[in-house]
Parts: sequence; structure tokens; C-alpha cells
Amino acid sequence: MSALRRNEAQLRAQLLDVHHYTVALDLTTGDDTFDSTTVIRFTARTTGDTFLELKPDELRSATLDGHPLDPAALDDNRLPLPGLAEGPHELRLDTRMRYSRTGEGLHRFTDPADGETYVYSQMFMDDVQRVFPAFDQPDLKAVFEFTVTAPAHWTVLANGITTRTAAREADGAGIWRSAPTPLISTYLAAVAAGPWHSVTTEHAGLPFGIHCRRSLAPHLDTDADEILSLTKDCFDRYQEKFTEPYPFDSYDQAFVPEFNAGAMENPGLVTFRDEFIYRSAVTDTERQTRAMVIAHEMAHMWFGDLVTLAWFDDIWLNESFAEYMGYQTLTEATRFTDTWTEFGVSRKAWGYDADQRPSTHPVAPDPDDVPDTASALLNFDGISYAKGASALRQLVAWLGEKDFLAGINTHFARHKFANASLADFVDSLAAHTERDVHAWADIWLRTTGIDTLTPRVEESEGRPDSPAGWTLTVDRRGSRPHHIAVGVYDRDPVDGRILELRELLDLDVPSDEIVSVTGPRPALLVPNDVDLTYAKVRLDEHSLETAMRGLSGIPDALTRAVVWNSLRDMVRDGELDPHDYLATAAAHLPEENDLAIVQGVFTFARTQIAARYVAPEERTAALATLTTTARDLLRRTEDGSEPGMRLTAVRTLVDSATQPDTIAAWLADDTVPGGPSLDPELRWRILSRLAVLGAVTERDIDAAVAADPSATGQEGAARCRAALPTPQAKAAAWDRLFHDDTLSNYLFSATAQGFWQPEQADLVSAYVPRFYPDAVALAARRGPAIGEAAGRWAFPAYAIDEANLQAGHTCLTDPGILPLLRRKLTDQLDDLARAVRIRVNNQG
Repeated sequence: MSALRRNEAQLRAQLLDVHHYTVALDLTTGDDTFDSTTVIRFTARTTGDTFLELKPDELRSATLDGHPLDPAALDDNRLPLPGLAEGPHELRLDTRMRYSRTGEGLHRFTDPADGETYVYSQMFMDDVQRVFPAFDQPDLKAVFEFTVTAPAHWTVLANGITTRTAAREADGAGIWRSAPTPLISTYLAAVAAGPWHSVTTEHAGLPFGIHCRRSLAPHLDTDADEILSLTKDCFDRYQEKFTEPYPFDSYDQAFVPEFNAGAMENPGLVTFRDEFIYRSAVTDTERQTRAMVIAHEMAHMWFGDLVTLAWFDDIWLNESFAEYMGYQTLTEATRFTDTWTEFGVSRKAWGYDADQRPSTHPVAPDPDDVPDTASALLNFDGISYAKGASALRQLVAWLGEKDFLAGINTHFARHKFANASLADFVDSLAAHTERDVHAWADIWLRTTGIDTLTPRVEESEGRPDSPAGWTLTVDRRGSRPHHIAVGVYDRDPVDGRILELRELLDLDVPSDEIVSVTGPRPALLVPNDVDLTYAKVRLDEHSLETAMRGLSGIPDALTRAVVWNSLRDMVRDGELDPHDYLATAAAHLPEENDLAIVQGVFTFARTQIAARYVAPEERTAALATLTTTARDLLRRTEDGSEPGMRLTAVRTLVDSATQPDTIAAWLADDTVPGGPSLDPELRWRILSRLAVLGAVTERDIDAAVAADPSATGQEGAARCRAALPTPQAKAAAWDRLFHDDTLSNYLFSATAQGFWQPEQADLVSAYVPRFYPDAVALAARRGPAIGEAAGRWAFPAYAIDEANLQAGHTCLTDPGILPLLRRKLTDQLDDLARAVRIRVNNQG
């Protein structure tokens, strides 16, 4: 496939104005393909040559202004349109398209629970071409109307309100039409069709709906009030913040199967992965995550849909803003008032890690660094989301929220239903402040890497004319200015384990000012308290000792998150022994009351420290520390007052088990002593761990999937089968991954997740060198989504040695690697090299 180059898009945008797409889809033609007929009306500003993009199974016919075009002229994904005359044109194309099983284009899924089939579109970047022909670039906006023919019992959803207008005489198939959209980009067009279970309401004069597969109907109904309430609360808050009203005619949210992303901001029809319809118990932090995704996608209705980037170098104008607005709006408008703690623990760490790899890039990269759509796809990462949102949070702290909101509302007014760039946005902000926003943007958004802030304290003895005190300087390693708070904490005079906030010092870094403070030196100083900036934090030696002894005694959860992140970064940078981190977790997690912190610390300790950073012979002891800590939490939660904390402890005990007896007994009894009873998620989690430990058989897995034949049951079974510690199971899983080519995106990922296990390094060592050529060939055959999944889930992450590193770096010299896989391998190899260094340091 030919990726669209930026200079090609610019030339085409100078030549064309695209007005209207009328798209007719027939979803009744079979299980593998569908018919797609498209009429495009556009105007050429002058005479010139251009092209249209499509990826058909067959191009049956194409006519331009009534004159036939030769279908054989289609070259890869481009149909040439030579010698266009100045003036209006009409292009008609009749195609047969192929359904996707990888979440790209028009994805088709048959639910194993009841045999019902669903299709939905994911048209992002260049996958609209798999559904209908288009002038496929974000700055050629147009009006879209869909006509969809679907089985009689299906419902069709689209960007605009849909209406069933007729039934086909031959078979009763429904014919649905959508209302025309306002001007939107091609990648935002959307349809979803199937026998949806729907819950609908009206709010602010608009129809609102939530939709899922029929087999998930009871679970959606259980949470419908919560989802709709959150949706309405966020909608109302955005209407208060933004002077431009909601720009579309309805607001549907479809929870769809086998979705590659968390969600997609299609205007009027947001699609979510349907794991957000919970079949099993979840923690309140996980409910907050769902709420954040709802708020994030709704923010896109303005940031991305109303005003759209002109080219993909400015993807941050979509994602960073939606990320920041999602967290901030939840805090302001819903019961989730402590969202920035979870952001600091999980999302921000994602950004920090991405920004320290060779693949790092600026939040707003130079346009020349995003020359085509293939390179643009690489930038959907922790930098465009978490770092960009962190930068915006710092901008608001520096600029003030009033001027920030005034600037974004000016931006909407200037560019609504059109396209804009970073320069446009900065100009809008600059209109409302005397601060030099252009300089701020250059320093914060055009540079890479993370600054490090470290406090330096000097004590002074008292004199008759001057009381004793201390001075504070915050040293910066890096280049960005930071507006921060420094928390000053003393020990509680009665209970020395508890720390009390003496004051928050407001500081600009760098600064020539040395802060002088009277009174005794504090027990703890926390730079970037309340987490307003994006920087790694190091504690002074005295504060580090206090933190590791008294972390659970810090009064505010967000401050504790900043400190935990500091310890995490120190482990990753080789400045703190991983065993000391584990000991700190064991000392303080049993007293921790913030779920996001507990989940984040357990996850890092188990998936990085126990699995990768400690030597193999130390893994059992590291897992024992985690299980002991989790059991302490279980004892604390016996009264049932903290179900989320108890569930987190149970999950940790399962995932960290080194012997099968206890969790096998839970599975046999279908409950954990004292609760909870096992639900599908916990049963599959236990069975997966027992498979790793060699305590179940294929027959046990077959029985489990017979009892739970759902899609998640199928994924659980695939994961378990790949995890079995036998040569036969590994060979079969490898063949399914790399040679079968029939696995859907989700079944591929589940199989890959089961294959590599730290306990089975010797068993699978022969597959390590095989991974690289097999993954390159697989990505070339099956495309970006499977290539990305192979790089993410099928990478031999637990082979922590130089041989794996060498094989990986040799692979990267292959010029034919799919760009998305190359990016994944680059990141994985950098993380692998870090793990090797940490192990060497520990041995030293």
C-alpha cells in the first residue's frame, strides 16, 4: 500500500474542494465481502492531475462526470484522475470490499455466545479506503451520507441520526439512511451495524444512546445509569466550558468487539472496546478509567472533530487536549474527583517511559519528521497523550485557566468545521495573554526528553539576630521552565510515622532566587508536589530516607503518587535497588487507601521488577514479597468495606502464585475464603496462572471454555493453551501466531500473551531468534494492526540477555520491516537493554 505523503496531500488540497460523499453499503452479500457504492462530488480549482484512494477486493466500475475510467488503472491503492478540468465533478465508483478480522476498515465479528454477527468501521488514518473510496486526508473535509442495507433484524448506526426507510422485497433486509453530517474528515466517518442492544434517552434536546452486543445486554443494563449519567455530566460541563455548542445531531456510544484502541472519536458515534462493559467485578479505579475514556472521546467532538488537524504532525492537538480535558472534566463534573492521581501513577509513567527511548519525538514534531501517514501512525504513544496532557496542565498552571479557556474558545471560533495547526492554536492563546506563549510552545512542545528536578537543602545555625533555618534550591537537569509547588512536611509529634504538610512553596524553576525558610529542616521535601509539571523528581538524601520509611504517612494521595513515581524512575535508572522498592511496597501498600496507587505499584513490581529486573533465581522471592503484601491487604479488607482493594489483592495473589495449591483450591471452591466469589474474569485469571505452573491440562481448558463460550472465554482459552509448559503446546501456539493467519486481532494477542512466561524461559529459548524473521514476515502479510500486536505481545521480553538484544538489533537493519513493527521493536529492545543493565548493576 502506498502511504500518502504530506507534500502530496498539500498539492491535492490546493487543487480540490471536496463537498459530499454518498456511500451505499450492502452488508448482506456474504461473510467475507460487502458491496460499496460511492458518489463523490468535488470541485477542481484549476486544471490538474490527482488521484483517489481505495483498497477494494474488486473495483467493478468507476465513472468521472459520466465517462468511464479504466479499473485496471488502479495502482496499489491509488486510482489516477489525470487532466481534471477546472470546475465541479462527480465521481461514481462501484466496488466489492473485504471485511476485516483485524480491527481495520469494516471489522466483522460473530459472537460465539449466540452466533449473532456485528460489523463496525474503524477508518482512522487510511483505513477508510477499506470501506469506500475517498480523497483520504484530514484537510479535505466533506459532508457524508450513508445508505446501508443490512439483515432484517439489525440496527444501523452512523455519524448522523439513522432511519430505517424501507425493506428489500427479496429478503426483507432493512435499508437505513443516515442524516448528512456537517463537514468532517474522511477518517471520522463511521458506521456500525448488527442486532445491537440499545439503551436510549434524550439530553439537552439531543438523542443519546449506548449500544452493545446482545450477549452483553444484562451487563450494559446494570451500568447504563452510570454510563449515561457520566455522559450527561461531562456533556454539560463541556457546554459550560466551550462557547461553541456541541456540533452534531446526536451522541451515540457503541461498545464494539475486538476493537484495537480504547475508543475512537467518530463524531456522533463514538466506538469503544467492549471490555468496558464489565462482565465481572472491577475496581472503582477501573470504573474511573472507563469514565475518563468517555470524557476523553467527548472532548474530541471539539478537539479533533469540530476543529481538525491539517496534517498528522499535529496529532497532539487532538490527543493531548482530549487527555487533559478528560481528566480535568471528570474532576470538575463527576464523583471521580481524584483523577489526577491515577494519571500520575499510570498515564504519566507511560509518557516518561516513551520519552526516554530512542523513538522519542516532540509533542509537536517538525512537519518534516512526519512525511507520510505511515510515519504519523508511529506517534500515537505516551508522548502524544500523556506528555502532551502534562504539558497542557503545566501551561494552565503558568497561564491561568481563564486565559487558557479564552484561547481555546477563540481557536474553535476561528477554525470550526475546518483545520488548524499548532501555530494557529498558539496565536489563539496569545490573543488573551501578555505571556510569551510562542516561546513556551517552542520550549515545551518542540523538544524531546525529560527534565529532572532535585532539591538542594542547606541548613543554617541560629544567631542572636537570626533564627535557625534552611535554604532551598531546586536544581534542574534539562532545558524547560517549570512552575511547581514544593511540599514541606514534618513528622507528626505524636505519631512519627505520619507526615504533616507545613506549607507548599510556589516556585519557578530555574530561578536565581534561593528560598530561605526559618525553622527546623523538614523531614520531607517533595518537588512537584500536586504534580503540576512534567519532570522526573529526585528527593534529597534526607527526604528519600523519610519517604521510604514513611511513604504511607504522607497525607495526600497525589503527593504519594509523585513519590512512588520518583522511586519507580530511580529503579529504572539504576539508582535504587529493585529489592528496596519491593521492601518499600511491602511496608506501605498494606496501609495505602488509594486504589490507583496500589494497582500501579503492584503492576510495576510484578511485571517489571519480579519478571525482568531481578535475576531468575530471585524471582520466587520477589513474588513471595508481593503475595505476602497482598495477604496483608486481604486481612485488612475482611470486613467487606473495601471491595476494590480486596479484588486487587486477590488478583495479585493469583498472578504472583508460585505454587498451585491455594489458587487451585479457590477455583475448585469457586470462591476466595471470605470473598469474593469467582466470576468469569477471576476464573480465567486463575486458570491462566495454573496453566503457566503446569497444573491444568487441555481437557481442563476445554471444560472451562465450554462453560464460558463467550468471546472473552475464547480469548482466555487461547491464552491458557499457549501458556501450557509443554513443547507441543508451544509449537502449536507458535504455528497459530505466525503461520495460520486466521486468528483475529484479539485471539492473536491472547495467544501471544500466553506464550512467553518468565518461568518458562528455558522451554521457549529456541523461539527467541525465530521471533524476529517470523514477526517481520507476519506484519508484511497481515498489516499494521497484527504487526503492532506482534511487536507488543509476541516479543520475547523475558529473554533478558545480550543474545536477544543482538538478534533484535540485527533485525532492525532490515529495510523492509513494517514501520509500526519497527517502532515497537525499537521500544522493546530499549526496554530490554534497560533490564539487562539493571540486572548487571544488581549483580555488581
